Amino acid sequence: MPSFKNIFRLGVKEMWSLLRNPMMLVLIFYSFSLDIYVAATAMPDSINKAAIAVVDEDGSALSAQLLAAFELPYFMPPQLVSRQAMDAGMDQGTFTFGLSIPSNFQRDVLAGRSPQLQLNVDATQMSQAFTGNGYIAQILSTEVGQFLSRSDAPATGPVSLDMRMRYNPNLIASWFASIIQVVNNITMLSIILTGAAVIREREEGTMEHILAMPVAPSEIMISKVLSMGLVVLLATLGAFVGMVKGVMHVPIATPSLALFMVCVLLFLFSTTALGIFLATLSRSMPQFSILMVLVLLPLQMLSGGATPRESMPQVLQDIMLAAPTTHFVSSAQSILLRNADFYTVWPDFLALAVITAVLFFVSLVRFRKSTTDSGG
Repeated sequence: MPSFKNIFRLGVKEMWSLLRNPMMLVLIFYSFSLDIYVAATAMPDSINKAAIAVVDEDGSALSAQLLAAFELPYFMPPQLVSRQAMDAGMDQGTFTFGLSIPSNFQRDVLAGRSPQLQLNVDATQMSQAFTGNGYIAQILSTEVGQFLSRSDAPATGPVSLDMRMRYNPNLIASWFASIIQVVNNITMLSIILTGAAVIREREEGTMEHILAMPVAPSEIMISKVLSMGLVVLLATLGAFVGMVKGVMHVPIATPSLALFMVCVLLFLFSTTALGIFLATLSRSMPQFSILMVLVLLPLQMLSGGATPRESMPQVLQDIMLAAPTTHFVSSAQSILLRNADFYTVWPDFLALAVITAVLFFVSLVRFRKSTTDSGG
């Protein structure tokens, strides 16, 4: 049976080794601070201050109403230009969108005809072009409907849609992005720290010294899992309190954060064990880095954080049910964004516990074999 005294002393040794590694400390600090802010704000999903040029050949009350509908923060004030100036501006990248309103546009609308508005989009500005196209189409449709109804309310048909956004009423993309970035960094750092701890001792020759002491391989592995898991757990708590809630202003309730930290603790046992398993398959840090990339990318891209799992092929959805990140991401989204309680997410907790037990057992068997080979 493992000795808790040996595990504690080996864990303290791991902490001191980490403190003497400034690059790892910088990586941990960056991953749970600035990296979260950059990931949440650098690539916004919503359009922001897009430049739009308008060629108004109608000069009517309706065209003026359309121009007034483009407001900050989504669009910069529209610039009235000639058709030649609009084409030149889009060629130079000055304008992302170019709207052309034909002559007699208001007259044709009132007569029940279907006049066409031409919208030119600079598709090289991909982050704004794709989203802005839908924004502009909705704005134009709404304003024309208001004009025809002769009221401040949009024109309504036989069915009126009353849309209400839950959990994120203002559709702030940074709320989701910051949480997913923390989840990704938890996965990455827990694998890196435990794997690097094993390989560092092997390369420096200290693993043989430890094996010569009256300690069991299981005690060595458990000490690395607990010590590195504790580091990531504390860094995660600091990231949510300082960055996600403090800087990004994501409204996370305290009970939800407490339940999420329990989920993180369970998840860390699986990822730290996975890090040790990958380290036993590697002979050096370069090999470990390659293996980690091959494992980490599918775990992050196919777990439901980058894209919804429902949009993936069914075979991929079934395969990824065996990955701990799938259930961790599902739990994180439910707890942090929807304020779900334990009775809602317990199936993900159960699946995560089973996967963690299997990973820990397989990693322990592999670690014992590798230490026996190196010790013998």
